[in-house]
Amino acid sequence: MNHARSLALGFTLLVSFCGQASAADAPLTFTDPAPKRYELTARVSQLDPRAKPHPEIGFLFEKDGKPQDTQHASVDTRVKPQGKLVIWLMGHSAPLFERVNSYGLHAIRVHYANGWFGKFGSAAPPDDDKFLGKIRLEAATGEDFSPVVSIPKPDGMMERALQFVKWLAKENPAGRWDYFLTDDKAGLRWDRVIISGSSHGSTTAARFAKHQRVDRVVMFCGPRDQTETWQALPSATPNNRYFGFSHVLDGGWSGDHYCRSWELLGLHQFGPIVNVDQTKPPYGNTRRLITDANVKDDAKRAHSSVVPGGAAVKDAAGKFIHEDLWRYLFNQPVEQTGPAVSRDPDCKVETKPAAKKSAK
Repeated sequence: MNHARSLALGFTLLVSFCGQASAADAPLTFTDPAPKRYELTARVSQLDPRAKPHPEIGFLFEKDGKPQDTQHASVDTRVKPQGKLVIWLMGHSAPLFERVNSYGLHAIRVHYANGWFGKFGSAAPPDDDKFLGKIRLEAATGEDFSPVVSIPKPDGMMERALQFVKWLAKENPAGRWDYFLTDDKAGLRWDRVIISGSSHGSTTAARFAKHQRVDRVVMFCGPRDQTETWQALPSATPNNRYFGFSHVLDGGWSGDHYCRSWELLGLHQFGPIVNVDQTKPPYGNTRRLITDANVKDDAKRAHSSVVPGGAAVKDAAGKFIHEDLWRYLFNQPVEQTGPAVSRDPDCKVETKPAAKKSAK
């Protein structure tokens, strides 16, 4: 009898545990009585009293009387949610947020202490091939990785994102931002995060994903740090979850910076470099994507053209030509990959600045 009761109790506990686990990982759904697209903003200095500016690296809360610490968020409750949060590590891009929301993704742009790049971006010493990577990791985590900056936890990207999402969960309950918080509300569910950025932001996104496993990494016009080797470090995020997109007239591409980072990240294991203007989705399921769309030979425009916005290329009807590509970057199943290929012999991977090459 006791044995039977023990078995029954064990079965009950097992069912209860499984129920709790399934509830925690249940698919996200919206129950908004008036579905719409929400856009929200909040200043870091008002969300967290621990946060502070860092004038030593030109990172301020206000400049010329104007706020500099505004963060952005958006979600569309009319769209079936994927249960994934895009954290964008560059200046706010309303056109990008509109698109990722239309895919069923939540999105936030975090204001964190990233102003160090203007001071140290070209100052990497020759005897430390992970100098910039250490600063990036400290700026992202708020942990002590670099001797040249002091960025405490409240001013790092991770904590700023956490405090913002906690505020959003209270301010916008219809958006179900709570889905991205751990049960104890002490952290984010990084397995539900897509980390993304352009240029400087894409480089930090990649460095952070090496340290912290995330759902996916979307890298526009990057990564750089062309004198460094952190890109080849073991990665907490599986290599097949990194996606990169560049224009061939971008100086980072013509200078071999991006192709080098892509190879050090191991992306050649998942397909060749594919020109998206000459290939239809899903682009051979590759992770390395380029465009040679007409930007009137303007390298600066080329750099910005890969992200939805004013520099992006449109067709004769006035529509962006890379809508399918943007959807691919954020939605392509990560388990679907192209075939492994050899390294590109035209891509220089030495750690010193490389000579420019012709556009592919």
